[in-house]
Amino acid sequence: MDHALVSRMRELLPEMLADIEELVVCESPSADLAAVAASADVVSRVGEKRLGVAPERIVVAGRTHLRWAFGDGPSTVLVLGHHDTVWPLGSLATHPFTVVDGVMRGPGCFDMKAGVVMAMHAIAALPDRSGVTLLVTGDEEIGSPTSRDLIEEEARGRAAALVLEASADGGALKTERKGVSLYQVKVKGRAAHAGLEPERGVNATVELAHQVLAANGLADPALGTTVTPTVMSSGTTGNTVPAAGEFSVDVRAALVDEQLRVDAALHALAPVLPEAELEVVGVPNRPPLMASASSALFDHAAEVAAGLGLPPLTRVAVGGGSDGNFTAGVGTPTLDGLGAVGGGAHAAHEHVLVAELPGRAALVSALVAQLLDGGRSNSTNSPASDGAGRP
Repeated sequence: MDHALVSRMRELLPEMLADIEELVVCESPSADLAAVAASADVVSRVGEKRLGVAPERIVVAGRTHLRWAFGDGPSTVLVLGHHDTVWPLGSLATHPFTVVDGVMRGPGCFDMKAGVVMAMHAIAALPDRSGVTLLVTGDEEIGSPTSRDLIEEEARGRAAALVLEASADGGALKTERKGVSLYQVKVKGRAAHAGLEPERGVNATVELAHQVLAANGLADPALGTTVTPTVMSSGTTGNTVPAAGEFSVDVRAALVDEQLRVDAALHALAPVLPEAELEVVGVPNRPPLMASASSALFDHAAEVAAGLGLPPLTRVAVGGGSDGNFTAGVGTPTLDGLGAVGGGAHAAHEHVLVAELPGRAALVSALVAQLLDGGRSNSTNSPASDGAGRP
């Protein structure tokens, strides 16, 4: 039998869908500061409607983040999400917001505007919100350059960080994430006419080829370490020895030692061609989220889910990074992937399974309540079904 909280969230499903639509139809590509600011306005308005108070607006380098902190004492639980997306302005024209046959579609609905709305409704259902902080950032999709310090500050010393990123396949929670490092390898050569005197040039494309192979060779599949050269550019015209070029490198590592090994090796790369110059720019962006950071929280969440009458929770390790890597990196127990169930993040088939929204929101609400209570109560004493605590 469904727990009363799940039933209450089902009653609130039309409100959730309306809130998600409001967020999705305000496009918010990470690189567009004006779009992110406009999206923050919408998130703020929806959050104030559901939580009864306006958030604190934190603008860093022109980028807007939002924080709701409840209670006068220190925060115990950090609930974390982001409102920026990878979708460029105009995507709604080709990928409009729709809900058809129980499937929601629209740019950013799965990653992760549905999760932001779920977090709001989950917190609104709490009988006592004291000790909860909801942080919604605006630059996660580009590596959180302006929000990392804020996230780490909010997470440090907390009992738990709950990340409302979209779930893995089948609704699995993400209990391990690889660390992420991003680099640019830049080569400077010397231009020359490719037909008249190519020997006078220093060919940046050839140097890049050597460096691509060197970087690619740093991977260690046995340890789960991937080193992937990605975007590359070089040269100006088809009859000129290229004078400059560069390529990007995406590194994923399950172990901190591996992340540091690859970082040192990339920065130690040296030119192969005489007179070529080489520069490597980049550092580890996100530390690994290790299983040890999430195992106890997952077990607790599984008990809560059972108490709510929800299907058994599953877990998975993934290669993608999130802001949960930062919270785990400062030593805070972290559970990720608590958001929407669906699929197709960053892709044309991005979608959310509408029927799963109430149960996931109820799970988050009950889990937060348990964590605030120090684990002394059981899930049957979770937030009341009458909407207590809602504005």
